[in-house]
Amino acid sequence: MTSPESYLARIRQLIAEHPQRSAGEIIEEIPVEQSLGRIAAVDVTAGFDSPRFNNSQMDGYAVPHADGGRFEVTETIPAGTVPRLLEGKAAPIMTGAAVPADATAIIPVERTTPAEFLSPGEYIEVPAVEAGQFVREQGCDIGAGSVIIPAETKISGAAVATLASQSITHIEVIRPARMLICTGGAEISSSSTSAVEEAAATIPDANAPMLRALAADAGIDVVGHVSTNDDPAALKSALAAAIKDMQPDVVVTSGGISAGKFEVVRQVLKVSNPESVEVSSMETSTWFGHVDQQPGGPQGFAVFEGVPAICLPGNPVSTLVSFRLFVAPVLGQTPQVSWAQLAAATTGIAGRDQFRRGRVESVDDGTLTAHIIGGAGSHLISQAVEATHLIRIPAGANLAAGEVVQVYEL
Repeated sequence: MTSPESYLARIRQLIAEHPQRSAGEIIEEIPVEQSLGRIAAVDVTAGFDSPRFNNSQMDGYAVPHADGGRFEVTETIPAGTVPRLLEGKAAPIMTGAAVPADATAIIPVERTTPAEFLSPGEYIEVPAVEAGQFVREQGCDIGAGSVIIPAETKISGAAVATLASQSITHIEVIRPARMLICTGGAEISSSSTSAVEEAAATIPDANAPMLRALAADAGIDVVGHVSTNDDPAALKSALAAAIKDMQPDVVVTSGGISAGKFEVVRQVLKVSNPESVEVSSMETSTWFGHVDQQPGGPQGFAVFEGVPAICLPGNPVSTLVSFRLFVAPVLGQTPQVSWAQLAAATTGIAGRDQFRRGRVESVDDGTLTAHIIGGAGSHLISQAVEATHLIRIPAGANLAAGEVVQVYEL
């Protein structure tokens, strides 16, 4: 028995055992403004405190003590200027402006009497407040020397702002994995000719465009595409040439690995007879067999020309599911996995976990609800168009509405 989790672990191991680049080659430095969605390669530390000085959180008055009372007004403190000491007076101060060293608190202007900014020499009355009110203390957000972006963090908009707030203009990130796609079969047409003009028994190639799109979404670079017919010698030659030219980190194939007569991917990449392979042979560098899931049961991996190959089944939904489960988490960004309540009762199948396509919605109380969409067939790709998640139904389970299941973001 091969669970999806154990198979994923073996794929991770395979990729780690056959690196195509040195440690230095997997890191690149890019401008911070171009780093959104990339993965930090190293810890990034702060060079200085943030805020760099005590500053005002409000438009109001800086006062020398928090007891309230009547104060003479002194010069206004705009943002971006070095303030003078208050010397017992109250100073109009703007949001973000540096707070005088002898100020105790900030009183919002709307809480003063009169509720307006007065000129120097006039008098303002303020209420008693807590010391430190509306003063942003130096270093309250970031302390100098602290880690602001841990290694392996996906760079978000907030991360970009944090880096920029530290005057950091460039960041070291992990280079995207380079992936070579291989799809096809004698029945697959990759041309732009309309279906009416195609030969009657051909099928448009849906998987190559889908794999390119999924790779882009996961932060993986597609460096090339090999289209195969059912000729093993032609596939072997084309793959070898593409690997030499494109220098991929990994080959991802779709189709040609099951039990049919013309399974050319398996024939080219597999070193032993598929009927003789035991589950234990997953510890070798070449394996073709079944993972206990539906769709996407047939799976395989190999090493060809020194490059690891992840071999996915060819039905479009199987390719989609397998990419999300076994390729994206290893080469790119791991899709979010969470839990949701089933909207309706459902039944699992014996011996295999099902990954049904569905839509996950949040109800008023924040609970996630999972709605299964369409049939379970691995060829029903159009029925997955409105799906947002894969809904995992355990093998043999009889699940009532409201029961909690795992959901994988698509």
